[in-house]
Amino acid sequence: MPPTVQDRPRDARGYPVPAITPWVEEQPQFALTDYGRSAACARERLCSVCGRLMARGSVWRVVGAAECAAIGEALAAGRPYRNLAPTLEGPGHRACMLYASMVCPYLARPNARRGTSAGRPDELTAHVVRGAVRGTMGAVVGFADYEFAVTATQVLFRFVDVVEFLPHDTADAHAEELRAELAQDR
Repeated sequence: MPPTVQDRPRDARGYPVPAITPWVEEQPQFALTDYGRSAACARERLCSVCGRLMARGSVWRVVGAAECAAIGEALAAGRPYRNLAPTLEGPGHRACMLYASMVCPYLARPNARRGTSAGRPDELTAHVVRGAVRGTMGAVVGFADYEFAVTATQVLFRFVDVVEFLPHDTADAHAEELRAELAQDR
């Protein structure tokens, strides 16, 4: 576990709570995103997992099956990839995203199902419904940078220039990458 994640508030079971996770009646609402916390992370360049400052330069995020496939196809064909459709999922440190990909049940396994729907569905969240399956592949992806827009109801992100692509069927494939990253950070 990255030291910055170890310092996060914990739920009743002892699990660290990501920086963008909303709390209701002193209970974290995993799989949901808090608008204010996400906006602060975007504006202040804070990691969406640990809430700490991200240095200028590359940022990472975890992607699901459809975006993983699109990135893989673009890279295999020698084309640049840019997610023209915005996402609600903010960036983070490399170690934080490797860790998140391994410990979040939905991100870690292809047969994992969402336990919670995204609230009011819209064009960005219509697929985020209770019971939805992640799909065959996921990935931790590094990007040169990100762009964002804070609207009246959402924080939208787009990512530019893939700098690292780490696909996985099951995220335990990233264990060595995470260990190496944590050793380097020390």
